Amino acid sequence: MRIMAGATTLGDLASAIGARGQEAAVIAELKAGSEEAYAWLIGQYHQPIYSLVYRMVNDPSDAADTTQEVFLKVFRGMKHFHGESSLKTWMYRIALHEAANRRRWWFRHKAHEASIEPVEVGDCEFSGEDRLVDQGESPFEKFAHEEVRTAVADALHDVPEPYQTAVILRDLEDMSYDEIAEVLQISLGTVKSRITRGRQALRMRLSGYVREVGEEMGLAAPEQNQPKGTHGSRDGREVEVTP
Repeated sequence: MRIMAGATTLGDLASAIGARGQEAAVIAELKAGSEEAYAWLIGQYHQPIYSLVYRMVNDPSDAADTTQEVFLKVFRGMKHFHGESSLKTWMYRIALHEAANRRRWWFRHKAHEASIEPVEVGDCEFSGEDRLVDQGESPFEKFAHEEVRTAVADALHDVPEPYQTAVILRDLEDMSYDEIAEVLQISLGTVKSRITRGRQALRMRLSGYVREVGEEMGLAAPEQNQPKGTHGSRDGREVEVTP
């Protein structure tokens, strides 16, 4: 149901028109109060919305509460949705707004509270990125991957806004530049600038970690003459530390 931005062939154009027509039909069902349509919406978007929110608030309980609030806002606001953007980008915009509110509330009320609940590795925000893990890896290699992901997550959490959100949407949510521009309601040029600056900030925050554990993890600190975003090599292959 994804609207294809920048369709350049007749086939792409037909697919885009078909996607818009299908989405319009679903939106009409949602506005009519169809329980089946709402069940489909939750099944389709609950996990992506939760994943996005979790990356913003960095707490499973807060992410679950915020995701629930996002869907309540979506259900209540559906009658006011007129298709100015795609359903996906509209929902992501609501999710980012609610996540930002939750994060501000956390800094005001919970920042000084220490959690006594252990965080399992499986709850890591990167745990869903199965494509990053080779099933034939040794236990140490799997642990190393998890440690690197956790380090990237912590570093990304310290990247200032609005660059953090841009990097999350592009590099973790795999959204196109056009979709990000639509979600954030900014120009394409601003999207690209924020992503570039966010990646640079993330790279700077990770450089110390790479130097500290690089040899053990098979990583190397970036050299001045290496391409941007490349952090050394592992077994002759370039290793990226951007998420």
